[in-house]
Amino acid sequence: MSRDCTFLVVGGGIAGVSCAEALTICCPDETILLLTESSVVKSVTNLVPVARYMHKFDVREQNVSDLRAGIGTIVDQLAYVHSGEHWVRTRTGLIINYRYLCLCTGGAAKVFSAGEEELNTRIIGIRDTDSVLELQRRLASAKDVLILGNGGIASELAHELQDVNVHWAIKDAHISATFVDPGAAEFFQLAKQETKQTAATKPTTAIKRMRYSELLPRAEQEEEQQRCKRGAALGPDWHRSFDLAGGCADLAKRAMPKIYYNSQIERVEQSPAGTALSVTLKHNDGKVEHLSCDFIVSATGVQPRHEYETDRPFHLAADGGIKVDEMMRTNLSEVYAAGDVCTAGWSNGAHWFQMRLWTQARQMGAMAGRSMAAVHEGETVYQDFCFELFGHVTQLFGFPVVLLGRFNGQDLGRDYELLVRCTRNKEYIKFVLQQGRLRGAILIGDTDLAETCENLILNGTDLTPYGDDILNPDIDIEDYFD
Repeated sequence: MSRDCTFLVVGGGIAGVSCAEALTICCPDETILLLTESSVVKSVTNLVPVARYMHKFDVREQNVSDLRAGIGTIVDQLAYVHSGEHWVRTRTGLIINYRYLCLCTGGAAKVFSAGEEELNTRIIGIRDTDSVLELQRRLASAKDVLILGNGGIASELAHELQDVNVHWAIKDAHISATFVDPGAAEFFQLAKQETKQTAATKPTTAIKRMRYSELLPRAEQEEEQQRCKRGAALGPDWHRSFDLAGGCADLAKRAMPKIYYNSQIERVEQSPAGTALSVTLKHNDGKVEHLSCDFIVSATGVQPRHEYETDRPFHLAADGGIKVDEMMRTNLSEVYAAGDVCTAGWSNGAHWFQMRLWTQARQMGAMAGRSMAAVHEGETVYQDFCFELFGHVTQLFGFPVVLLGRFNGQDLGRDYELLVRCTRNKEYIKFVLQQGRLRGAILIGDTDLAETCENLILNGTDLTPYGDDILNPDIDIEDYFD
């Protein structure tokens, strides 16, 4: 069996679908194939500009048959790439001949291991929709859950889990350290405490969800479950589509999680009764704590996923990602990569750096598509301007969050100063200034400052004359720098 195409994109996540969609726009008359392990793929919808170069969007699940016209699909798993002869082999033995190949195979969750297989069955790694459905199933009868990790998914779980005792073990001195500083972390915690007091009076909303796999005939469902497939990564606000209630309805709906700072798991054992896990946590200062939980949720980040074989080895970065240049090209001929599987191998701009987020997956996928199309058409293309300024829009603990530039002083050493404005339960604004110029910002709440900050960073405006008044609540800096 064999297929032929001009462009082959591997991966049904945001990067892969964005790449395929970009190709349909640039090369509508060429054959475009999307190879995905799951019949359910992720695509971007409701794209809304927050600033000139930054957008917020939703991620929707859709069946491969509902993708944009012009994208052919194959549900299978990549097994081998022969870049010299421009063909790939799938797990089922299908040969696909291509002219250009883009690998968007994403990342695999770094799941904590307790050592013994029996214990590992009670540890869930959160990465895709299927893993969240498994979490939902286990929550139904759970009373105590341990969350391990301090990134976006861990923070969202700590905020969203209901009717269950939440234990949260983090290696840092404050929560959500991947995104925010200690001041913002305290802002979130104070808001969480007040939310807890009012949560009991709020009506609950029933959540109904249909998975495309439920529409398959039973025989096809069983066959699909037997395959070693992995779904695409979760997108922003994924938790809105799931009922994350535990089995302890007498608890407060928004009970505060118990947080264990500067800690890591030292040992996991089966409880004497065999119905729970006994976990030993060790803190940086040597202090040891013991707790009991029904299962552990491991949300400790991802690692690039490229277990398929190739005729020549990839050049890999230190973090294990496939190294790509500014056009998203790998070291293999006519082979590109985008999203979590790759690592930026070009010299980063003054205000941009790589984080494995759905925002950058979309940007990289679209850039790879335009780059491949330009080579095919014999045209010249330049790197998209979005790689000049880091920008990410998300939501943490119920608040909209905008991250811009070197928002936590990344790679600035100690040569910078911070300006902070905080209004309890309303907003938290932090400016990172270096030599009087704005280098980054954290905007929490409805601040309406995203475009202003974007312009200040890109223009390199000298803010020295304004001093601390730049964040004076009596001065509308949005109009001041319009």
